[in-house]
Amino acid sequence: MGAVSAFDAEKGIISAGLCGFDINCGVNSIRTNLTADEVSAKKKELIQELFRAVPCGVGSKGKLKLTPEQLDDVLKRGVNWAVENGYGTKDDIEHMEEKGCMDGADSSKVSELAKKRGAPQLGTLGAGNHFLEIQKVSDIFDKETAKKWGINDVNQVLIMVHCGSRGFGHQVATDYLKIQEQAVKKYNIWLPDQQLVCAPVNSQEGKDYFAAMKCAVNYSFTNRLVMTQWIRETFERVFGKDWESMDMHTIYGLAHNVCKKEKHLINGEKKDVIIHRKGSTRSFPNDTVLIAGTMGTASYILKGTETAMQKSFGSTVHGAGRCMSRHAAIKKFWGGDVKKALAEKGIESQSTHPKVLAEEAPGAYKDVEQVIESVHGAGISLKVTRMVPIAVAKG
Repeated sequence: MGAVSAFDAEKGIISAGLCGFDINCGVNSIRTNLTADEVSAKKKELIQELFRAVPCGVGSKGKLKLTPEQLDDVLKRGVNWAVENGYGTKDDIEHMEEKGCMDGADSSKVSELAKKRGAPQLGTLGAGNHFLEIQKVSDIFDKETAKKWGINDVNQVLIMVHCGSRGFGHQVATDYLKIQEQAVKKYNIWLPDQQLVCAPVNSQEGKDYFAAMKCAVNYSFTNRLVMTQWIRETFERVFGKDWESMDMHTIYGLAHNVCKKEKHLINGEKKDVIIHRKGSTRSFPNDTVLIAGTMGTASYILKGTETAMQKSFGSTVHGAGRCMSRHAAIKKFWGGDVKKALAEKGIESQSTHPKVLAEEAPGAYKDVEQVIESVHGAGISLKVTRMVPIAVAKG
């Protein structure tokens, strides 16, 4: 489930620790009208072209060269900047959490170091558990809902992009963890764990963090939409069709690792609260929920429920979740073996280094099927479709 918490929006706290380092690490799902057979015939060429088109890896730099003024515009206006500059469409905006932009972002609350790290990385996938995956629909559990989202048949090809706010969000978190370490002492806040440093939500430290965090949220939404456009252009080159004729529209884009102000029913009364979702994602009634597996296992699209509003502040799990550290995975698995095992399952893989495949080996993660059955069984997210990978790019 990750961590979900709610604090009074006036008298509570806001925590950089409870939000996490990769602010708005999230997922975009893109549909197509292509079949698995059509894509499988070109999967090697396709994943190689995508790997070239979308910069991957630790410290990777994008193809965009943003001026300080352009970066500030991204931080304030999110995907609206992207669409105005030819990356994505207004239709994409309509299919994103927060419509791809949280109000109240203030770039003056962001350090120059964070901006320096973020400027060259917009439009990059990054490393770790981030991925770009071509998937085929293997099962449809809720045909009516799936059809509303443009998912009509098994073997239909979808694309999933999982990444976050890169070095920009990491630096925002690093900066404010230090600030909130001092705030805890200043406001005499008792903590059960020092990683949960925080500040009163209406203190200067709390308000500054919220405004800076929103900048990272907007950066991340924009990052994924820029890559979405490059994915579309890659498919155009490989298949010789325009992306619109391939129906490459955004199904949904959502966030995890985020703080938000929301209304929730608490003790029979609707209250404004500051929600923290770390390693968890939103699951509002009938909204699209995207839960990623691993590069060798299934991912799912689900729908949120009223039960989630009652049980988990409208939240659900964000993915399979690790059961083994990266260090332990590298010791246990060899990248070449992982690549071979994926190929034997018909999955084409591309990575910056074999070690990346080792640390992200499917065996390093929990069984996604059990994870999905737990949230479906609890009623906090209901299964709509299941997808399995055809090809995957890792940083």
